[in-house]
Amino acid sequence: MGVAFGVLGPVAAWDGAGDAIALKGPRHRAVLARLLVARRRVVPVGRLVADLWADQGEPPADAVGAVRTFVAALRRALEPERPPRTPARLLVTEGPGYALRGEPEAVDAWRFERAVTAAGTLPDLDALNRLEEALSWWRGPAYADFDTAPWARAERSRLAELRLHAVERRAEVQLALGRAAMAVPDLDSHVAEHPWREDAWRLLALALYRTGRQGDALAVLRRARTLLVEQLGADPGPTLRRLEADILDQAAHLAPGPGDPLDRERARPADPAERVWSQATAAYDRTVASGARARLESTVGLLRDLAVTGGGGLEAARGHRLAAITAAQELGDPELTARVIGAYDVPAIWTRVDDPRQAADTVRAAELTLAALPQDAHPAARARLLATIALESRGTRSARGPQAARQAEDIARRLNDPALLAFALNGTFMQTFHRAGLAPRRDEIGAELVALSARHGMVTYEVLGHLVRLQSRSALVDFDGADEHAASADRLAERHELPLVGVFTDWYRVLRLSATGSPRPTEEATAYRRAALRLDGAGMPGLEHGLLPLAMLCLRLRHGRPAQTDEHLDWGPYEPWVRPLVSLAHDRPADARAALRALPDPPRDLLFEALWCLAARAALALDDHRTMERALVELTPAAAELAGAGSGLLTLGPVARHLDDLTAALRRPR
Repeated sequence: MGVAFGVLGPVAAWDGAGDAIALKGPRHRAVLARLLVARRRVVPVGRLVADLWADQGEPPADAVGAVRTFVAALRRALEPERPPRTPARLLVTEGPGYALRGEPEAVDAWRFERAVTAAGTLPDLDALNRLEEALSWWRGPAYADFDTAPWARAERSRLAELRLHAVERRAEVQLALGRAAMAVPDLDSHVAEHPWREDAWRLLALALYRTGRQGDALAVLRRARTLLVEQLGADPGPTLRRLEADILDQAAHLAPGPGDPLDRERARPADPAERVWSQATAAYDRTVASGARARLESTVGLLRDLAVTGGGGLEAARGHRLAAITAAQELGDPELTARVIGAYDVPAIWTRVDDPRQAADTVRAAELTLAALPQDAHPAARARLLATIALESRGTRSARGPQAARQAEDIARRLNDPALLAFALNGTFMQTFHRAGLAPRRDEIGAELVALSARHGMVTYEVLGHLVRLQSRSALVDFDGADEHAASADRLAERHELPLVGVFTDWYRVLRLSATGSPRPTEEATAYRRAALRLDGAGMPGLEHGLLPLAMLCLRLRHGRPAQTDEHLDWGPYEPWVRPLVSLAHDRPADARAALRALPDPPRDLLFEALWCLAARAALALDDHRTMERALVELTPAAAELAGAGSGLLTLGPVARHLDDLTAALRRPR
């Protein structure tokens, strides 16, 4: 797929590198939108004229000529490299009119329709992932800039209805998977925007009931009744009336889990795991006093499991974790606080934290707790606090992080505690970015994590070890080895329901294609855009922010193209290292030199070498010897590696090639 089109929001188009295509004026956009509505069928010129000027009564005398002008301009924008006088391949002339021959994957609305249909045949977890991905493609109402156009009305309505169906289908699957709490926020806003959809009210009430909010569930049903009676003059249907009666009776079949008899279409069997969960949590609520300190520790255990479910689970776990730490501190018991902080041993693979402020607050709490622990406190409690400090201070220049990592690992090895050692090794991994060229050291850490975790049944740390080795082997240009670790991580993730793993393995496979295959740049760009879709809603802003534009920039530079010049691109934290190259692409060398002079050192993380290579490319273009000398020194230890491939996500090619260019430039007389 070369050119991609978006109609789930304002009409837009992107080229194979992911850059927005300028579509000129509103009539040009209207021609494109009208052809997209036709779904690859021919639209006669007369029909285009009538539709484009429908709001003006009579079209102008030169309307046909104007349409041909619009089409010619669109062709130049969509296929800028097409030689003169050669037939168009995308916007074609056929018979009495024109057709847009976009591939099935080229238009977001077409992909959305197929994804929603496919979700109806998939197992619940796969269906949920497919629906969440598909819903993330919406940027606003369909054909948002043509909301009054009669020719777009039917398609807009059809897509809007399909989206509402997808939202409700997603909620059904969440309920079937026992994720009622996750379904509530989206359903709440859904019924507020579409109050006449009785099934939405049913799903919201059922979700509330299954999260222990019987009163709220009844209030929702009564609100639905009021709206329907007062606004439509109709009573709720039998499904809503029966649900209200069942909630009042606390009917057994409403208990969490699949098999809801109100949904006859699915008719799913009861889930024993869900039944046990419901019974156990109810027993816990009955027997453990609401103010008991054990609740805090139990909560952190749940948050640890919630974090690896991805998306909303990860974000919720982060927020509640800090609240649990604060609650423990307020009780004035340092040992309890140490257990609450240290119990959240969620494996981490990405070196930029998702919430820097929260990370700093967690480090501060861990340091205070460490200082307040009594002398006779168990060494494991200290080690877990130290490992937390090492993890949460990753990517910073603080000397405390490496020190805490060493101390935590030493204690764990002395205690011969496998779980503690795995946690400590994660901290050690996060602190092995103080210079370039450390992929072999990280590979050793990954190998120990895999072996240790496999022996002791620590699945999430075994996955972490495989991902660490995937990154390290990629940096060392051993893609056969990296493939094995990607496959192992995927197998464990599928068996143990760890959806976030696929985000990293999907990106890795695009990196591998880019580094070892011979695809066209448009194919690589398309693959990166597809991988980026996995990041939407994954709950990892530290990974997501600015990553796709950065990957596209690396791709362009490797193919000898200038940086993207789209002013609306969000480069995220990578903007300082990109700015000189963007200024050069705009032919503003003075701005590029100023940006290069102000460039800070890259953070000590997985993209350290890649960002230094970006600085090197700008310095070479501007003949900035000072920056070239610094880049040469910083990158030399990684001479045997692929620049950026240690991230498992992207690459700027062999570091050695950049070093050769720097060496040659520095030898030339000024």
